[in-house]
Amino acid sequence: LRVSLSCSHAKEILHCLKEKYFKELQDLEVDGQKVEMPQSLSWYPEELAWHTNLSRKILRKSPQLEKFHQFLVSETECGNISRQEAVSMIPPLLLNVNPHHKILDMCAAPGSKTAQLIEMLHADMNVPFPKGFVIANDVDNKRCYLLVHQAKRLNSPCIMVVNHDASSIPNLQIDVDGRKEVLFYDRILCDVPCSGDGTMRKNIDVWKKWTTQNSLQLHGLQLRIATRGVEQLAEGGRMVYSTCSLNPIENEAVIASLLEKSQGALELADVSSELPGLKRMPGITKWKVMLKDGQWFEEWKDVPSNRQTQIRPTMFPEKDEEKLKAMHLERCLRILPHHQNTGGFFVAVLIKKSPMPWNKRPPKVHQKLPQRTGDTEVTAANTDNGSECITEEPTLAENEESKKTQELQNSDTEQTKKEGVCGPPPSKKMKLFGFKEDPFVFLPEDDPLFLPIQKFYALDPSFPKVNLLTRTQEGKKRQLYMVSKELRNVLLNNSEKMKVINTGIKVWSRSSDGEQFGCAFRLAQEGIYTLYPFIHARIINVCIEDVKILLTQENPFLSKFSSETQKKVKDMAMGSIVLKYDPDPEKPDELQCPIVLCGWRGKTSLRAFVPKNERLHYLRMMGVEVFKAKRKEEESETKTEEEVQHRLEQTHEGMDVEENDLVTKMEAEIGEESYHSPVESSAMEVENKVEDLDQSSKNVNSHVRQESKDTDTSNVKD
Repeated sequence: LRVSLSCSHAKEILHCLKEKYFKELQDLEVDGQKVEMPQSLSWYPEELAWHTNLSRKILRKSPQLEKFHQFLVSETECGNISRQEAVSMIPPLLLNVNPHHKILDMCAAPGSKTAQLIEMLHADMNVPFPKGFVIANDVDNKRCYLLVHQAKRLNSPCIMVVNHDASSIPNLQIDVDGRKEVLFYDRILCDVPCSGDGTMRKNIDVWKKWTTQNSLQLHGLQLRIATRGVEQLAEGGRMVYSTCSLNPIENEAVIASLLEKSQGALELADVSSELPGLKRMPGITKWKVMLKDGQWFEEWKDVPSNRQTQIRPTMFPEKDEEKLKAMHLERCLRILPHHQNTGGFFVAVLIKKSPMPWNKRPPKVHQKLPQRTGDTEVTAANTDNGSECITEEPTLAENEESKKTQELQNSDTEQTKKEGVCGPPPSKKMKLFGFKEDPFVFLPEDDPLFLPIQKFYALDPSFPKVNLLTRTQEGKKRQLYMVSKELRNVLLNNSEKMKVINTGIKVWSRSSDGEQFGCAFRLAQEGIYTLYPFIHARIINVCIEDVKILLTQENPFLSKFSSETQKKVKDMAMGSIVLKYDPDPEKPDELQCPIVLCGWRGKTSLRAFVPKNERLHYLRMMGVEVFKAKRKEEESETKTEEEVQHRLEQTHEGMDVEENDLVTKMEAEIGEESYHSPVESSAMEVENKVEDLDQSSKNVNSHVRQESKDTDTSNVKD
């Protein structure tokens, strides 16, 4: 598990883990076995990553462990903790990310590494909009939504999730001082699809399904993805290539082939001094290739012609000793499972020193499509893959049709850009798979929607309102989202060639009650830490006791709060507010980190609009034991359910055959839809109080036992 670096309460969470939860595990025995204490990963900075051998089964056997487990689940959902394979944390660390870096994660799902990258961008919590951003890509549309879920926990305006094949991800353009330029990334994470044989300790399927064929089939794809990655890397930029495999065909063979065709444009970085404490093995320089039937080959020339489609020349090691030595394959990292009780992993860090030899001439940026060059036609698609190929001359009919289509697309593109609408790409350009996404519509600068918001919250003049967007072109705008200036630039200039799944952080939600109080939009907790620096009105500073009341009571009356808070609220109009807690350095026993909550000032009450898990997080940080209360509640519910079930079963068992016939007869008279047997009623009404259900069962019992035919059917129905 890893404590989020960007979390403003990281130190408090770490302190809570070490001083409370880990201490409770000391000398604890479950089924006669002593529980192993969690250990910090020595190579992870600032003790923010920990490893435990506890299984889910053991976690549920002991109340102390169950409490620890609930803490982990709750904090994970808040984005303050991530549960992740230890070796999976290595690639983002070796990228050396800074807040101004433009980052591409090529094969990002399920998103644990992406989350790490976002955390690094937000290393300085006082900067709401870092200059850098993360574009997280995955080829699988469904896995993209898993990626969105992971990224959303971190509440960042600097993340965009896109859906493309990583081996042909398009070149994006950005506007630089009125000029269109191709976007090159400062950092690229290339965690490619692999056979996964390094996961053999935890993945039982690897033992059943592993064959040498897996790596032979994946090698070509891995090389194409890595090649596309280095094409989009800026000069001086860093790309990390990684797999959870130990097979050299998927690892050193890909890196060696990439280095060879780069002709000196790339070099392997020496990271031996980075991550001290991490046990690693150097990359290998000699290996053989094996077919599924057990045949081994040492050189490409030995491969029979009928096998040359399965085995390719790039799979073999370099035979020229001078070239091999210049590659420095020993700088690759091999993490072996038994060295530090982890999964197996391979990592290589590449630095780009100059443009790739096939990209020496910078890619052209086309303002209008198509462009005529002599008798040939060059389109933007030609520069998308980094190559400089020219399409063959089309026939006259094709030319006319293509011209009309392109003109249509140009007019559409110009229209959408004028309106600040970033919709899905035209179907002619790219086939869409999965769900059709709503467009991203930026608010115009003169949009009347924004003026009441600006006035109500007294927003600072520096507030970047042009970065506000919605997901609807027509009808009422229900949610307002925000992206960083840099991501806005990317969105506006690439909507026709990029399938965006999600971006932006929710900052305001439409409230039906708000319109009568001067502003139709209330603040959203997800974006409050981004918005807070720009808000100058409707802020109430509260003490620690007030925060506890807000987080433990649903809609507390104003009289329950401190006199200072009551005075501040008294003259404030109803509507959305900001509740701010500032720590007191003179009271070290109290929470020593700031808290910002979204709230609502009602007529006679004050409440916080905070999700459940976030409430639990803040209460834990304040030393309030949330587990015990929940435990008692669960026990109470269980006891209630058991008592009701027991009483109703006794009632049901007491019926004789005649009584059952009477029930059947009454059921027919009343109708099946309106009648429920006592046991069915108990299932439906289990959430009610014991006394009510007890009385209900007595009513049913007494009426069933009546022998007269004039039974009060309405009571039976009840």
